[in-house]
Amino acid sequence: MPRLIRLDTGDAIGDISDKQLAFLVEQLEEEHEEDQDYFVDRDTLELLSDNGADPELLAMLEKAIGDDDSMDIAWE
Repeated sequence: MPRLIRLDTGDAIGDISDKQLAFLVEQLEEEHEEDQDYFVDRDTLELLSDNGADPELLAMLEKAIGDDDSMDIAWE
């Protein structure tokens, strides 16, 4: 099961399903095909919501970003 991590703090965001991971990979820009890290800000969260993000995934990301304006995340 894939797991999301916040890169700046090293904190685990949570485990996600393969389907949720596929959605993130499809929605978020990768610089290289093998990239597994992404920049997420408030606009990104809104875009994910508008594009039909799983509510559980969206809530997990919103909790992880907290009061910050942005964060870098990765999956493993």
